[in-house]
Amino acid sequence: MTLHIRPARADEIERVRDIERLSATRFLGTERAALADDEPTDAAILAARIGEGGLLVAAEAGAPVAFVMFRPVEGCAYVEQIDVAPSHARRAIGARLLDAVADLAGARGWPALTLSTFKDVPFNAPYYARLGFAEVGELTPGLAEIRAEHEARGLDETARVFMRREV
Repeated sequence: MTLHIRPARADEIERVRDIERLSATRFLGTERAALADDEPTDAAILAARIGEGGLLVAAEAGAPVAFVMFRPVEGCAYVEQIDVAPSHARRAIGARLLDAVADLAGARGWPALTLSTFKDVPFNAPYYARLGFAEVGELTPGLAEIRAEHEARGLDETARVFMRREV
């Protein structure tokens, strides 16, 4: 089947939440297994991202199988969440979604993609490094604010790293 990357629609919000839930099961068997029990992104936030043009889906036969959510932070595209349904894993769909965000960022005049991820999970920081992301040495005020948001949610920021990929 052919995969199409396109903006998400409001009627797909629950499917996006389902993909996030399913994708979180990848953490089972790791030190981050508790993440599999987290609630997916709130529907209101997803609706806001759709309205802002910051939620793309990869759809097969018209139905989303993966998504990427992003927003502008300090003039860059900050990737908030990217998830692929386990049934579609290991097909470079995540890489294609990131390339689509890079294309949009370029069109919007944003020089880079940024994100925060776990250092030690193979499908996190090592994966992003293979896709051209590099660790950020010093946090900008915007990234420091995101770190504070993560800490407020109870994420272990000592296990995380911010990364950047030029467009």
